[in-house]
Amino acid sequence: MGASLGTVTGGDVTRFGALAACTALLVTGMAILASLMRAGKIVNFISETVLVGFKTGVALFIGSTQLPNLFGFKGGHGDFLERMADFFTQVRQTNPTALAMGVVAPVVLVFGQAFLKNRPVALLVVIGGVVAASLMDAGAKGVKLLGTIPQGLPPLGLPAVHWSDVDDLLPLAMACFVLGAVETIAIGRMFAHKHGYRLAANQEFLALAAANVGAGLGRGFPVSGGMSQSLVNESGGARTPLSGLVASLIILVVVLFFSDLLRNLPQPVLAAIVLVAVAGLFKFDEMKRLWRFDRREFAIAAAALVGVLTTSLLRGVLIGAVISIVLLLRRASEPPVALPGRVPGTELYGNIAINPENLRTDGVFVFRADAAILYFNCEFLYDRFLEWLAQETGTIKLAIWSLSTVAAVDLAGSEMLVQLRDELAQRCIVLELADARGPVREDLRAAGLEAHFGPIEANASIAGIIRAKQS
Repeated sequence: MGASLGTVTGGDVTRFGALAACTALLVTGMAILASLMRAGKIVNFISETVLVGFKTGVALFIGSTQLPNLFGFKGGHGDFLERMADFFTQVRQTNPTALAMGVVAPVVLVFGQAFLKNRPVALLVVIGGVVAASLMDAGAKGVKLLGTIPQGLPPLGLPAVHWSDVDDLLPLAMACFVLGAVETIAIGRMFAHKHGYRLAANQEFLALAAANVGAGLGRGFPVSGGMSQSLVNESGGARTPLSGLVASLIILVVVLFFSDLLRNLPQPVLAAIVLVAVAGLFKFDEMKRLWRFDRREFAIAAAALVGVLTTSLLRGVLIGAVISIVLLLRRASEPPVALPGRVPGTELYGNIAINPENLRTDGVFVFRADAAILYFNCEFLYDRFLEWLAQETGTIKLAIWSLSTVAAVDLAGSEMLVQLRDELAQRCIVLELADARGPVREDLRAAGLEAHFGPIEANASIAGIIRAKQS
């Protein structure tokens, strides 16, 4: 965002702040609109497989941002690989005092969380870090401290911008909204999965709107859910939005009256708190489970992981989600098919490949597609039907397409069935449709298939059609 606004403002700090605040207000409007439109269904495209890779990538990326603070020197920028390269280049600049604090703090955190469950151990570590830094004059020894925090609240009000500015800011605001929404929902899904509740994605949009209206009126820039902050909050025992309210009130009191108390908070202590919080995100065991279960699922998680490490959190999620959708469409475009046979002693039909004892009827070819018949898979089904029919050794007079597992048929699928019927008629083979569900029957009637196949009845079973043709 800084680069985008910097080219517009030409270095004018006041105008930069006004445009940033206006962008936050535009994000507010977009978030409210998304909530009203129930756009939270986007969360369905972020699969659990994507989240496995996302969480592991986030843990590694956040770790790379905090390691330099832990060792007491300034870190680099960029993606995970760039940051780690900078870290190993500068590791000789390690500050022993900072590293000592960075080692003691996580040890205290880990043991404190083990023996003082549901207690604010991180807060105690922060207080201990401030006291230790003050007593030993850590700043004079080269330890980076939090420094002075401006006291008081910013004046509230609408930013001074022109309507022409609003039009120019819309693309930037849309990018900020998409970034914030996807990251917020991905983080929310991660915690929802961990603690066993369902994420109300549309409520997340409203929360995003509330945060950004505050940022916009307070002369801030667009904000969203923060991974590091959320992890620290969760590791401290937070489970409900009440923790956010308590944190906000504490921040308000500190900013108004006690901001000077945090001046000596050591950066290595903050880094240790974040690193301990993200340690639980490593999901290498789940990655191994995905590898054993399905290599395609593993590839999705690995793509999200690599995307987070080499690009950004948003792009990592999007890369994983896009690959998931592509593989889903590929599976849907080549759905499983079966040759049903009659279960001995019944009029039920099941897949012969699974139950070889099922019986075939001489002169009858029965085919079933275990998916909806839609525009992107109807050509595959047409070809597979004729391919399997060509493998029949006897003379086929009757072909039956079982629709028992078909949930929907679109216009392209209906036209394919008519085309198949005409193709088989030239071979003196009659094609019948069986076991169509209610909604599918309505689809077929609406597409005019009764003019080609006759009445499409609810009781048109495979066994019934065979009996009728043999009588």
